[in-house]
Amino acid sequence: MDYRERYRYWCTDEYFDEETKNELKSIAADEAEIEDRFYRDLSFGTGGLRGVIGAGTNRMNIYTVRKATQGLANFILKEGGQERGVAIAFDSRHMSPEFADEAALCMAANGIRAYIFESLRPTPELSFALRTLGCIAGIVITASHNPPEYNGYKVYWEDGAQITYPKDREIIAEVNLVTDYASVKTMRKEDAVSAGLYQVIGSEVDDRYIAELKKLIIHPEIIEKTADDITIVYTPLHGTGNLPVRRVLKELGFRKVYVVPQQEKPDGDFPTVSYPNPEDPKAFALALALAGEVDADIVLATDPDADRLGVYAKDSATGRYMPFTGNMSGMVIAEYILARKKENGTLPANGALVKTIVTTDMADVVAQDYKVKLIEVLTGFKYIGEQIKFFEQQHTYEYLFGMEESYGCLVGTHARDKDAVVAVMALCEAAAWCKSQGRTLWDQMICLYEKYGYFREGLESVTLKGIDGGEKIQQMMADMRAKQPDELGGLKVLEFRDYDAGTVKNLQTGEITAAGLPKSNVLYFKLENNSWCCARPSGTEPKIKFYMGVKGSSLEDSQEKLEKLKKALLAFAQIG
Repeated sequence: MDYRERYRYWCTDEYFDEETKNELKSIAADEAEIEDRFYRDLSFGTGGLRGVIGAGTNRMNIYTVRKATQGLANFILKEGGQERGVAIAFDSRHMSPEFADEAALCMAANGIRAYIFESLRPTPELSFALRTLGCIAGIVITASHNPPEYNGYKVYWEDGAQITYPKDREIIAEVNLVTDYASVKTMRKEDAVSAGLYQVIGSEVDDRYIAELKKLIIHPEIIEKTADDITIVYTPLHGTGNLPVRRVLKELGFRKVYVVPQQEKPDGDFPTVSYPNPEDPKAFALALALAGEVDADIVLATDPDADRLGVYAKDSATGRYMPFTGNMSGMVIAEYILARKKENGTLPANGALVKTIVTTDMADVVAQDYKVKLIEVLTGFKYIGEQIKFFEQQHTYEYLFGMEESYGCLVGTHARDKDAVVAVMALCEAAAWCKSQGRTLWDQMICLYEKYGYFREGLESVTLKGIDGGEKIQQMMADMRAKQPDELGGLKVLEFRDYDAGTVKNLQTGEITAAGLPKSNVLYFKLENNSWCCARPSGTEPKIKFYMGVKGSSLEDSQEKLEKLKKALLAFAQIG
């Protein structure tokens, strides 16, 4: 069917409810809108679904959620995993509870028990819950930090990480085989509950989750010593982080924690921010205002599903609150863990630090300094979670810390996805230790720069929406792949990595070797002077992302080098 035929089918078939039909009839005169809603099925990618909420095959709605769930259920049945069940969590976004219920009832109708949280929970707690309950898979209804009109559907497998190769491809194939919406199974909630196929997850999993986090504290005595001296401002940005973050900080003994009142309650409209993303400085406006009133040491924000953490900390020299990138906050936590474990003799000889290919190269230097293994993986935290599984299966390394540049990290192995709740806890412990040494977290960051070098990283995202957007992004990648420049921003290109082809080309010798990572549409240029840059299409949004990193002699020098490289990379990609 073409998009017009699909539109007519949704407007007339008895399978679709009247509310859906009325929404579609209201756009009858808008050809472009009809085309955008029906020119394709909402893509089920390697992580799941993400899209604008609304009626249509290219939108997030109860029917596209059911269709995706039927495909996942078919795969679980093929794997013989129906007896283990599926855990389901959801965030504060519009339609999240409804989509979670639809997923649960589709699973139940397929004879697969659904364990669903009684109310909104952070994404990392889903990862913890499915492993705790022994489930075969997990589903989280969230669109992370996207604008309010979006929602999404992420799939996890039994190890607690988002699906990776080959499971991701196999599940996608099953979802794509579901072409008839009316063939998708569902059942009444009352019947699913009576059959024991719909079970609610309550506070017992919350208690176990928080207990696991608290085991990761290295120096509880330092928290107790500084508890009355350190002041924390926190905002959940209308999302899921409020209760677990406040609970863990309170139970650890932090006594001066202030939550931004205007952003405390869950709200899918995210009314106080234009974009509920802790990477966006504008999201911190209310938190920084409160920080000034209470003279806070650190200012923290988690995104709606509480897997990303944004940070500001006071500069003791100027009294100003300074922003941390995800690379910076991740390195503060990583170095704190390594340093304290080395001090108390608990740093394992086979310890490993895991990062993505677009994460700061300071991690490499710090890992070398503490004599731990540095492992690099593709972009996406699921690949870090996968490494934990490999460590356990192969008895190779002991996981110490994992991080990605996009404000996500994981301390411990209780979850297999980035966890902003544990990141808050670890960062606050580091801040308490810094306080006991007479310095702030920002002072500590400067100490790391002075010791290891002023590494600085940047990201430029270019949005290309609509039917033509994806084609333009793919053409842009193809053009860059074909050009392979000799220099960028005055820096010689030493190495060109094409992760889609699985090759690494040494531009000095012409030698081509294997990349050693799974195939992915990513281009990476290793440059001289500890610099690099990278381009890849986003897996969840209509964007192409450009990453870059440099090393300078000061904050100012590294920022100048970064801007020069960014300008050159965008020119090379013919942006602007």
